[in-house]
Amino acid sequence: MSAPSTTAPTQQVNVSDLELPQLVEVKRQLEEELSHLTSSFAQLKQAQAKFRSCIESAKEVKRENKDKTILVPLTSSLYVPGKLRDAENVIIDVGTGYYVQKTRAQAVKYYEGKIEYIKTNLDALQETIEKKQDNMSYLLNVIQSKLHQSNNKH
Repeated sequence: MSAPSTTAPTQQVNVSDLELPQLVEVKRQLEEELSHLTSSFAQLKQAQAKFRSCIESAKEVKRENKDKTILVPLTSSLYVPGKLRDAENVIIDVGTGYYVQKTRAQAVKYYEGKIEYIKTNLDALQETIEKKQDNMSYLLNVIQSKLHQSNNKH
């Protein structure tokens, strides 16, 4: 004996069959989704730029600067003076407050992997955004058509 399914099958509704107030609600929901998706896209782009900056920072560690006083970036706008003791290794942030030591080449490879991972997500997100924009365009056409029909009746 099999257990009854707890999820009801989803029904598809033709948007052109909806009344104007329902269409307006669907439009509002679609606008919220698009807003969230574009915000996520922007955040991923920022993360990608941060990782590119990390690559540049790792590449700037040079042997000729060993034991010289340099400016060490603590944030994107705060630098403190420090001496470079180890020109072969860097400490990288691997997330959630964890840092590991890697060679410069390993650090660059690590961040390149992060950038590529984000690029894959950005591509998928871009595709989703484009589909939602197409849906919005279609929905606006249906709303416009319904308004036109409504105005012609009166």
